Amino acid sequence: MTTLAAAPPATPRTRLNRVPEITIYFWIIKVLATTVGETAADLTSSHFGLSRGATTLIMSCILAPALVYQFSLRRYRPAPYWLAVVLISIVGTLITDNLSDGYGVSLWVTTSVFSVALVVTFVVWFLRERTLSIHKVWTTRREAFYWLAVLVTFALGTAGGDLVAEQFGVGYWRSAVMFSAMIGFVYLAHRAFGLHAIPSFWVAYVLTRPLGASVGDFLSQPRSAGGLALGTVATSAVFLAAILVVVVYLTIAKVDLTAAGEAEGADERCPSCERPLVAEEPRCGVCGWLADADVQRVAA
Repeated sequence: MTTLAAAPPATPRTRLNRVPEITIYFWIIKVLATTVGETAADLTSSHFGLSRGATTLIMSCILAPALVYQFSLRRYRPAPYWLAVVLISIVGTLITDNLSDGYGVSLWVTTSVFSVALVVTFVVWFLRERTLSIHKVWTTRREAFYWLAVLVTFALGTAGGDLVAEQFGVGYWRSAVMFSAMIGFVYLAHRAFGLHAIPSFWVAYVLTRPLGASVGDFLSQPRSAGGLALGTVATSAVFLAAILVVVVYLTIAKVDLTAAGEAEGADERCPSCERPLVAEEPRCGVCGWLADADVQRVAA
């Protein structure tokens, strides 16, 4: 027989977010992680004699337990969260590289396919949860949508960045300047012209991927290809060390913890049927939706 044992008073205001607050540190680590995703993907596939397919499989097997552990947590913790981001950036890069380099799929096609995949992810996410806010990622289903969107943004950013830098002939450092300007424009549109926070965040999130990739390629690629010839090993090591320093600081300072259930106001309605939730009950009395972050299943 299975019973439900409630954790401390289950109200929407006591739910804990599983992703960090959006601060300057978030964007710093995000760009560093995207750079590592680009250089580490090249490093693992070129320095160890493995095919792109084998490298993708190995990195996916490393990513899987990292995500399992991340999903097991009931609130955001800097180290496991950013480890998952770094690994998923590598896997997302390898997925695109496999399609374009291994199977000869055009970058136009991969950019279009991943763009559609991201739109579909957001549509399904919104239809099921009635929100795309990262301040309200407090259930397993919402977190699953979140990480799926993150994976697709890395694959899309890789395809779009390569399309601009290589096929359009813009070059690495010019691409970095261009994508930085586009992110600045998004920020201006949000702050000065009222662009909603959710699309502002996700557009900037996608653009940081080709920005980081352009920086990584500019630093690591040979001078004949327009880079500084630092190599993938040195570039990956420097950026991983920088990520580690910032993550240690966040772990100690705790400046990126989201206030429990209060960002953007408390979500007082069931994310499944939109009916009002009873503060004392973790389960919706109408559709049966269960706030899995607030209860534990105890098997007897």
